[in-house]
Amino acid sequence: MVLLAGLSGCATKVYQLKPVSGDVALIDGRPTTKAERDGIVVVASYERLDLQYVALDIEVKNKTDRPFEVNPAKFEYTALDEEQHTVFRTASSPQKPLMFSAADPIHEADRTVYNQEREVKRLKTAKVINTVLLVAAVASDVASSSSRNNQRPERWVQNRITHNNIYSAIQAKRIIDHGMFADRMQRYDYESYRWKELALKPTTLQPGESVRGLVYLPMSRDAKHLLVNYPVSDYESVMITFQQEWVKAEKRRK
Repeated sequence: MVLLAGLSGCATKVYQLKPVSGDVALIDGRPTTKAERDGIVVVASYERLDLQYVALDIEVKNKTDRPFEVNPAKFEYTALDEEQHTVFRTASSPQKPLMFSAADPIHEADRTVYNQEREVKRLKTAKVINTVLLVAAVASDVASSSSRNNQRPERWVQNRITHNNIYSAIQAKRIIDHGMFADRMQRYDYESYRWKELALKPTTLQPGESVRGLVYLPMSRDAKHLLVNYPVSDYESVMITFQQEWVKAEKRRK
């Protein structure tokens, strides 16, 4: 599955991510892989680019005889180059590869609620400021208009131009404030839907059960491969390798 890097006709690159390890097969037209460790099966495919995240469609199956805790925030990956060597290493321990952790949907949902509340407060503050500015402009306008008889005509005209510009600026600021509020709230509404409805949720799988949802990994443009792993015990992990690349978009035939 691919996502256009741009929507205009000048877009020349598309993003591709495909599994290159495990049992890879085409399912619903998408390359899908399956890997298993200690009775825990992970089925994975690329879903889409979602803002700053790479979204993976993940299904976890419990084939053991005991409950298994699933936590999407425990998914992580190592960025690899073309030869599948580590691209980034931690500054404190150069021998240790830098791991990119998946987003925690519970934490992100809470943060989205906080951001929404902050935007409402920000708009209320902007309204108060706009009102203060308007009151000050009206007071100045009234004062300058009342002294019209003592002003030269050109001075009075200049005052009118100045105050009209002030009124226009206040109105423009009000429009910008509401526009930014609407844009941000629209994005936060989508993020709330993403974390609450689309993302894989923390859950306890009983033997024979499975759960499915989207896992959101932070984008790393410098990587050529993503070595995704999910711990199934203190010592074992399910590991899946994806190949990442940007390729030239094929031109559509007219």
